[in-house]
Amino acid sequence: MSTESPAATLKAPPLRPARERLIGLACAMGVLAVWTGFLLSSRFATRQAFTGWDMAALRYAGSLPVGLAMAAAFGWPRLPPLRCLTLMATAAFGYPILAYFGFRYAPTAHAAVLMTGVLPFAAALLGAVFLSEHFSRKRLLSLGVVAGGILLLAGDTFGAHPGAWRGDLLFLMACLSWAGFTVLIRRWGVPALTATTMLALYPPLLYLPLWWLALPSAMGDASWGAIGYQLVYQGFFAVVVAGFLYTRAVNALGSARTTTITALTPALAALAAGPLLEEWLGWAGLLGVALVSIGMVLGVMSGRR
Repeated sequence: MSTESPAATLKAPPLRPARERLIGLACAMGVLAVWTGFLLSSRFATRQAFTGWDMAALRYAGSLPVGLAMAAAFGWPRLPPLRCLTLMATAAFGYPILAYFGFRYAPTAHAAVLMTGVLPFAAALLGAVFLSEHFSRKRLLSLGVVAGGILLLAGDTFGAHPGAWRGDLLFLMACLSWAGFTVLIRRWGVPALTATTMLALYPPLLYLPLWWLALPSAMGDASWGAIGYQLVYQGFFAVVVAGFLYTRAVNALGSARTTTITALTPALAALAAGPLLEEWLGWAGLLGVALVSIGMVLGVMSGRR
């Protein structure tokens, strides 16, 4: 007869650290790609017939069928109500709605710098306060290099858009919302599947009736192609795909390393905004792109979570 206790026999074997690290890196790189597309698609939406409320409605309408399918396959997400509401307030409502309205006033590079470029520092600060996360010298060096690149990007683009400060404030608030979500999912140990299902399923049930009955809309003036594209990208890729990959990356790598990798988003988005949106970078901006890239590599090489 075995002498092992029931708890010991039921305990799952731990995943190998090296395998977890590779999974986390792959997920973080996937988030990097989706977030870059999110910035470009959201900025492009300002040239289409959508209000910020419409963009949020398309996001939630696109995620709802996937959320229902995930709930049917894996069960409804089980989180305490207060935690569920807090995560929705930060990641499902605060981050995207603030971003959509920010794009009405400021260009892609501003959003990239203030939402994703500042994110490693906001997440690091909250992580130090609430998770007692400490950083090695290499981690601090990587954040310093990223900060230099972000400042160069900011200096290259911010003076060319008078009045963009309104959008900049909204982008900063969106960044703080996502940083709060990042720290909370790590502190509470929320599994990627649970967080993704919750974010895809519950916010549409709260938001879509309100939008239909009371919020300003210009959806009737938009083409079916524009509606379909934003529905799929904002709802499926930005919510479901990015939500799952990001949560999985944070659980595998920690909030500090994950947000250091995603700090490359401003560089990629600013580079792509030139040919796609005619928002070109100067030499200072290009140097900033290079520095952010170097800082990201140093952050990934750091051995601390």
